[in-house]
Amino acid sequence: MNATVDGGDEALTEKQRRILDYLKANADTQTYFKSRLIGRELGLSAKEVGTNMTVLETGDYGVTVEKWGYSTSTTWRIEA
Repeated sequence: MNATVDGGDEALTEKQRRILDYLKANADTQTYFKSRLIGRELGLSAKEVGTNMTVLETGDYGVTVEKWGYSTSTTWRIEA
């Protein structure tokens, strides 16, 4: 299913919305997130997370997303 949900300047897919909700829920206690660990929590692959994070990185969704590192899995720096 590739449903969209309104948010910011563009519509988000269901996967993007789930990732965004996860980041917002955890950004107050954590700054760095690995794609593979986000994927494990949400039932997605690390590749799916990385692909969808680029949309969150370029949009205005209430969090700042910055690609931070590539060791063992892409790491993202998140500020809420």
